[in-house]
Amino acid sequence: MPDLGHDIQLGLFPTPRADALPQLLELVQLAEVSGVDVVSIQDHPYQRDFVDTWTLLSFLGARTSTIRLAPNVASLPLRPPAVLAKSAASLDLLTGGRVELGLGTGAFWDAIVAAGGPRRSPKEAVDALVEAVRIIRAVWAGESVREDGEHYQVVGFRGGPRPAHDIPIWFGAYKPRMLRLTGQLADGWVPSMGYADPPALPELSAAVDAAAVKAGRDPRDIRRIYNIFGSFGRGGGFLKGTPDQWAEELADLATTTGMSTFVLGTDDPDTLRRFADEVGPSLRDLVEQRRSAPQTALPTGQATAPEHPATGVPRGDEPQPLQVTPTADDGTRLRPELPWDEASRPTLPKPDDARYPLAQQAAPQHLVDIHDGLRAELEQVRSIVDQVREGHLSVGAARSVINTMTMRQNNWTLGAYCESYCRIVTGHHTLEDRSVFPHLQRSQPDLEPVLNQLQEEHEVIADVLDQLDRALVGLVEAEGYGQAGRDALARLGESVDLLTDTLLSHLAYEERELMHPLAAHGFG
Repeated sequence: MPDLGHDIQLGLFPTPRADALPQLLELVQLAEVSGVDVVSIQDHPYQRDFVDTWTLLSFLGARTSTIRLAPNVASLPLRPPAVLAKSAASLDLLTGGRVELGLGTGAFWDAIVAAGGPRRSPKEAVDALVEAVRIIRAVWAGESVREDGEHYQVVGFRGGPRPAHDIPIWFGAYKPRMLRLTGQLADGWVPSMGYADPPALPELSAAVDAAAVKAGRDPRDIRRIYNIFGSFGRGGGFLKGTPDQWAEELADLATTTGMSTFVLGTDDPDTLRRFADEVGPSLRDLVEQRRSAPQTALPTGQATAPEHPATGVPRGDEPQPLQVTPTADDGTRLRPELPWDEASRPTLPKPDDARYPLAQQAAPQHLVDIHDGLRAELEQVRSIVDQVREGHLSVGAARSVINTMTMRQNNWTLGAYCESYCRIVTGHHTLEDRSVFPHLQRSQPDLEPVLNQLQEEHEVIADVLDQLDRALVGLVEAEGYGQAGRDALARLGESVDLLTDTLLSHLAYEERELMHPLAAHGFG
């Protein structure tokens, strides 16, 4: 369901700096008079330069009259859900129903612990979110709240007051379980550029849709909010051009991924004006034109060639032997062993005389293209790790405070890139597990052992990605020089090597086994 039909809305995501509050207020008031729909504020109570999110939202609510207000997203480990629910309901009453509630599982765990919050594993953080949503909605319903959870124990808390309207809950979500929960529980999904760039959105959004349908919900019940960052000019790249280019690019997202609320991160009044006054109207017009454009009708009696279900390309070419070549795996391994036995993997004999129209061969070629993109990005991850390792060795020798600070920045840059790559891999595997594999199993039952093996390997790779996350945390927490830094880098290198071995092995196996099934049956 690419285009969900939601009305296009604009948002503002300013920096809540304590030393620039007059400018922030002017920016938000400018947003309101310019027709921006929502202002959202990040929630990092441990950031010394930022004011408190809820206090700021209350202040902004008192100095505006129409713009909606939202944390983007509230840090649950530092916001007890019963109190958070009461805060949101109270502000909603005070502002006449203008509050929306973005929720996040938490990040920067060292800082959270330093502020008195708990340290949670990824699983624990998601479990806590589920408990928190139950508590929040029970408080808003005015019920007596009881939650005997692993993370929250609420015994007879009296709910209320009821908010002025049904407050939508947004989830910031990227990984498979959180995407599933978004489809099951949330009213909005709020990814951000840098964590989920435009090429990743279709697969991530499809995971939300699939979870919604499985839960008996309409995917259109979940608004898609996208935090964006850009600059106006004549440069290349997404959101780097003219207002008309911005409008075209955002309209593409609206009509192909369902994104409908675009929240711009900026502190610059001129950028905000151009976004609201130039991009917004053009964007709405483009989306309306695309939605209302009539389908081109053929003359009476003219028939179309039947389309292949995966590609939509008319079948008109003659069947030919499969011309798609799987990317070769040379068998090189960087770690002593893999988490699975490659020799015992199930395999199906390849049909010798199989022939497919070229249109049908687009499906296996698309799989190879996606995999080659993942391989190229994996090489970039490895290159960045090598560069940081070189920085560590030179800094460790000099024991220079300045170089140590520079190296810290390199660590965070590496962390941001690796985390983004991990999310892309996970999103690709989620789409396969939820959509492509069930279709192939229905179409070709004897493929079941291979599909089961591929799904098991997806789980293993998810664990390897978690291990990489832990290694990144260890690298940032370690001393910037000396043995601690070298040990942390060694652990990170081992994690990247294991990811390299498992991912390259898995991608090659998947291509070998699925070339013919995809050509025969498509993606579904």
